[in-house]
Amino acid sequence: MSEEIKVQETAAESVSQDALENVVSLKKGDTVKGTIVKIEDNQAFVSLGYKYDGVIPLRELSSVNLDSASDAVQIGQEVEAKVVSINDEKESLVLSKRQIDSARAWDDLQAKFDSGEVFEVTVADVVKGGLVADVGVRGFIPASMVERHFVEDFSDYKGRTLRVKVKEIDRENNKVILSQKDVLEAEYEEQKQKIMSELQPGQVIEGTVQRLTPFGAFVDIGGIDGLVHVSEIAWQHVAHPADVVSEGQQVKVKVLKVDPSIGKISLSIKAAQPGPWESAAGQFHNGEIVTGVVKRLVSFGAFVEIAPGVEGLVHISQIAHRHVVTPFEVLKEGQEVKAKILDFNPSEKRVSLSIKETEEAPPQAERERAPRGGRGPKEETNLPPAESMSFTLGEKFGDKLSKFK
Repeated sequence: MSEEIKVQETAAESVSQDALENVVSLKKGDTVKGTIVKIEDNQAFVSLGYKYDGVIPLRELSSVNLDSASDAVQIGQEVEAKVVSINDEKESLVLSKRQIDSARAWDDLQAKFDSGEVFEVTVADVVKGGLVADVGVRGFIPASMVERHFVEDFSDYKGRTLRVKVKEIDRENNKVILSQKDVLEAEYEEQKQKIMSELQPGQVIEGTVQRLTPFGAFVDIGGIDGLVHVSEIAWQHVAHPADVVSEGQQVKVKVLKVDPSIGKISLSIKAAQPGPWESAAGQFHNGEIVTGVVKRLVSFGAFVEIAPGVEGLVHISQIAHRHVVTPFEVLKEGQEVKAKILDFNPSEKRVSLSIKETEEAPPQAERERAPRGGRGPKEETNLPPAESMSFTLGEKFGDKLSKFK
């Protein structure tokens, strides 16, 4: 063998030895780093610099159930994994990303729990009773801890990013409870205090009706809610808020009262609108015939509403052409009547009305025969006519008076 051939063989052996030294040496339980080079539905392939690529099965990619490996990793992503099994003869290298993530997650989650840190998670699955997120371990968000308000259907929450806090952590039982509601509540309270410090009674602001209850409407005024009591929704009587406003409706409200100590804001929709007397100022005139509804009956007359929030008095003497002992014998609450405006004074919020002025007066004789006290037509008697009953004192007592002469 020539000297040149011996030199080439020696060089080749040297290169081969260097290559072997650069090949990673692995055994079960080792922690390795690599790059995702291929993704299939149920597994991901990782290049480690070893003789062949490692495989992470779907179940070892995450602590939560996945539909596909692409839900957990992407090509080109660097990952850290633990060697689950290795067989060089079959060129089989099984890795677990889940075991590494889980081991590190508990310490990280405990630190977040202790500090109250807010962090983001992606909803991996919607299950009975709530949502599931991968936080290195399986994190559960109960339905009651997702939003500040009740959510009936969570089907569209999968894939959403939520901001959460660790509500409860139990490493021994592999239990992690997360809450977005706590985050939202804290932010709401902070925003509420800020807005309440800036609000002043008498302010008129824009708001959005958030929800309705039998006793009133809650209106969002910039991230916090104020209550419009049912009596403050409209100038006229309101049986239920839903009769006047609806959820999502934009409304103007006037701030009535702010009480930071109990976090209460009292608002009024009707106070932010022109009052009924202001609106009616140019609407009615003296001598006009109007239609109204009897709202209240009292001993001296009847109050008739001629416009929402505008009531006028029909004095008992103005109810009918005949004598009326009590308004109850002629009118009833809720009855629609026609009335003539005798005096309209919006500045003093006063209207005088007359029902009888809208009716033609009956003849004098008929008025005389009109019943008093509401007892119906006067009953006939057997008494003689008035003319036959006329007499003088002399005719009646003449014989008795003569002795005094």
